[in-house]
Amino acid sequence: MRVGVIGATGAVGRELVEVLGRRRFPVTKLRLFASGRSAGTIIPTPFGDTVIEEFSQEAARDLDLALLAVSGDFAKKHAPGLVAAGVTVVDNSSAFRLEDDVPLVVPEVNAAAIGDAKLIANPNCTTAILVVALAPLHAAFGIKRVIVSTYQAASGAGAEGMVELEREMRRVLVDGAKAQNEVFAHPLPFNVIPHIDSFQPNAYTREEMKVAWESRKIMGLPDLLISCTAVRIPTMRVHGESVTIETERPVTAEAARAVLRQAAGVKVLDDPAALLYPMPLTATGQDDVEAGRIRANPVFGDCGLDFFLCGDQLLKGAALNAVQIAERLPALRVPA
Repeated sequence: MRVGVIGATGAVGRELVEVLGRRRFPVTKLRLFASGRSAGTIIPTPFGDTVIEEFSQEAARDLDLALLAVSGDFAKKHAPGLVAAGVTVVDNSSAFRLEDDVPLVVPEVNAAAIGDAKLIANPNCTTAILVVALAPLHAAFGIKRVIVSTYQAASGAGAEGMVELEREMRRVLVDGAKAQNEVFAHPLPFNVIPHIDSFQPNAYTREEMKVAWESRKIMGLPDLLISCTAVRIPTMRVHGESVTIETERPVTAEAARAVLRQAAGVKVLDDPAALLYPMPLTATGQDDVEAGRIRANPVFGDCGLDFFLCGDQLLKGAALNAVQIAERLPALRVPA
């Protein structure tokens, strides 16, 4: 396939290129698009040195597949035109996720939703990490409600967030100065910020509501009760999630571990005696979402479960999931 990565110089764009190479995606020609500031720069890729091009609709019309790592406004402006030109688009922004006619896909959960769609939405990073664990547990025990608190790394704000965290940590530790902030609502070093995205009329943030809206769509459970609190923490990458579920049928920690060990995209790390549990340090660079601290929740009696997840926001939360979607496109399916 002739593949284009649009937004190739950002954190997710760079990961997309690496994932395409690592998973040996069938690329006949790779084209990288960014703003005019980066145009003409030659960068090494798994497919050879590649020149970054300034994006235009005309320049990208001959692609088979476009992987978008751009803002929602950019996606809304350009994705429909690419689709009209015959390009299949996998969009990482929030622009189309809740559109009824656009599949929102985590392949381990709802790959069949892709069908013959030419525009497919990649979910919010926190949602993708969450549903790979929720879906198999729902299939086994039924889920009535979900309460999740997230611990989201600087990478969730893109390359700019990662740069700000590193710069301000140095400012504090090396220069002895006070941390400043531009990307985040408050200085992030040695701090946690219970505020990601804009506040909504119901006092939740948009990031928190995305988890509810998108999880319901992906899992096909429009009435699932979900409450989320999203918190930014001073780590570079990998999002953590503390999850409590109430199930329809009795659940035990042992039974839940057995289900998650068989779940695609999940790696169970759950041996507290050996100090083994999910952490950003161990989940960084890993394709699978780590699951651990699995235990009965006494609030919901026999139907309660607590667990902790860690997933690489730039991989399963973004680039990897997008490439996994592309791998399920009709053009690459093996005939029965």
